[in-house]
Amino acid sequence: MKKITNDVQNVVWDMLHGFYFEHKDRISYDSKHNIIYRKDLAEIQQDVVILSGGGSGHEPAHFGYVGEGMLSIAVSGQIFIPPTPEQILAAIRMVDKNKSVLLIIKNFKADVDCFLAAESIAKKEGRSVDHVIVNDDVSIEDDVTFNKRKRGVAGTIFVQKILGAAATEGYSLQQLKEIGSSVISNLHTLGVALTPANNPTQKEVSFTLENNEVYYGIGIHGEKGYRKETFVSSEKLAIELMNKLKSIYRWKKGDKFAILINGLGATPTMEQYIFANDIRRLAQLESIDVRFFKVGSHLTSIDMKGISLSLLKIEDPNWEKWLKADVRVSSW
Repeated sequence: MKKITNDVQNVVWDMLHGFYFEHKDRISYDSKHNIIYRKDLAEIQQDVVILSGGGSGHEPAHFGYVGEGMLSIAVSGQIFIPPTPEQILAAIRMVDKNKSVLLIIKNFKADVDCFLAAESIAKKEGRSVDHVIVNDDVSIEDDVTFNKRKRGVAGTIFVQKILGAAATEGYSLQQLKEIGSSVISNLHTLGVALTPANNPTQKEVSFTLENNEVYYGIGIHGEKGYRKETFVSSEKLAIELMNKLKSIYRWKKGDKFAILINGLGATPTMEQYIFANDIRRLAQLESIDVRFFKVGSHLTSIDMKGISLSLLKIEDPNWEKWLKADVRVSSW
């Protein structure tokens, strides 16, 4: 498949340089370690710096959320490969030693291993560092075990937004970790693919679909889902995802939710809003109180055509306030 790239080995470097050129009035770029960070990092008043990142291919996540009110630093690995411990440690070392750092990690083994290795070294250097691990994906392994996969997917953006806003209000590292853990326990996501992602560094796609098929429960790196079936309509997709999430939440009339509709890379805005309208009608039928609703391509899988649905049950009114708080980032 044709892609607008040059040397595929330089895809991430080229992308980050292009992003930096557009936003250099408010961000800085460490090209050696693939780090995008706030230009005013040394001057920010908050006690805790929020740092996140992961493999590339999920844009605008995560560098698109660097700015006032959200992330202060984002570090990018190669496509679908997390940044190395050395990269992450370099990002942590950018922060003044008098401040603390909270790492927001997506729950993939390689990501967790790399981030925690960097955290361990940073702590030995006398730095105050902690983490939360987002595990919002509730896709099941198969219809026999019903084991949840617990991958970190699009709901990560809600965690970054809430903790970024809370950090600006002066919450401590321990308080932010507790808020993050509570949000994550109330956050669930499920996705569906209409096409696989085409990774420019790989010759093969991770799964195949017939022209009329969809694949429920896929992962953001192309991990297998739980069921393929013939595509019928946006409404059918919405019913499947909403019903699966309903079985987890067992919500009651009037329960408060925040909802994220996330395009997976090649889903047109028109189709995202058609799906969003289906979710709107289903939420109304279920009599749940939607307090925050966000639509867009926020955590993608290169050029996968598909969509994910994230629900956050709002247990604390501050979560709604922080989701609605103003930010100065490129992609919220």
